[in-house]
Amino acid sequence: MFKLNLLVVLLTSVFFSFSQQVENHWLNELISVEIETKEHVLLGTSEIHESKWDTLNQPRFWQQIMLLSPDSVLLNSAETRTVIGKYSYKDWMAQSDQTKRFVKDSLKTNFSIDSTEVINVTTGKNDFYRFDLVFESLPEGIAAFEEYDVDPWYAQSILLIESPGKIAKSSVGAYGPFQLMPGVARMYGLKVSKTLDERKDFKRSAYAASQLISGSCIPSAKSIAKSVGLEIDEQAIWFRLLTMHVYHAGSGNVRAVVNACGEVKSGEELIQKMWVTKAASFGNSSQNYSQLTLAAHLQLEELILSKELEIYKCPTVIE
Repeated sequence: MFKLNLLVVLLTSVFFSFSQQVENHWLNELISVEIETKEHVLLGTSEIHESKWDTLNQPRFWQQIMLLSPDSVLLNSAETRTVIGKYSYKDWMAQSDQTKRFVKDSLKTNFSIDSTEVINVTTGKNDFYRFDLVFESLPEGIAAFEEYDVDPWYAQSILLIESPGKIAKSSVGAYGPFQLMPGVARMYGLKVSKTLDERKDFKRSAYAASQLISGSCIPSAKSIAKSVGLEIDEQAIWFRLLTMHVYHAGSGNVRAVVNACGEVKSGEELIQKMWVTKAASFGNSSQNYSQLTLAAHLQLEELILSKELEIYKCPTVIE
């Protein structure tokens, strides 16, 4: 009888582990980066490359911005993010509005861009996107989200683009490594007052962010995707990007812009339409959010490769 009970326990354990492995679809994306004999477990970019998001102009453009100094600006097409000019910030700002319009119109002609298309002037942001500073916190964020059984791809994404390597307060009051608003933080049990703000505590902040993602953002993203006839695949990059948009802009604004996008045949088409569509309070910064997410993952990969660090694929072992 003892042996039979032991066999039942072992089989149950294996089945549970296998179920978790199937459910936790991110396991096959985990990589290990070794730095001076210390292992750092991160999320790799295999899904981004396989679905060819890395070939699009938009994330490649933002990678350039992440490497560019704030004393430089790139003139670029608002719709395609094609770079058509580079100037020093000081020289560009010194020109009159009339001269700026003339330069933009001349560049449109040279690059065969429609005269009605908007030309953006985007400042370099390598002072903000300090992936070298945030690198050490990524494994901690991934481990925290895994502890709460939430896809850690979101933890890595948020840490890379919201306030990388810093504990800063945004202009609208978001604070901490996961840039939580006071009301959201309190909703998930964090104390936010004049004397104590638990949004600064990494573990507490990670808990609140993970619960917001799993309890609100992912269900909202599923509902929005289904409303336009898309089949849900939680591991698909487009679905993760849609969820990130909900995290940033709120479900109401995302639903509004998705409705404005009209008919779509795939999740990939939906996300790319969202990049050039505005609705409700879903404006320029919201359009850029998933582009920045892709760029940050790809730039983290570039940072790792540039340092010639050892990279291993984490084995998924059933115990």
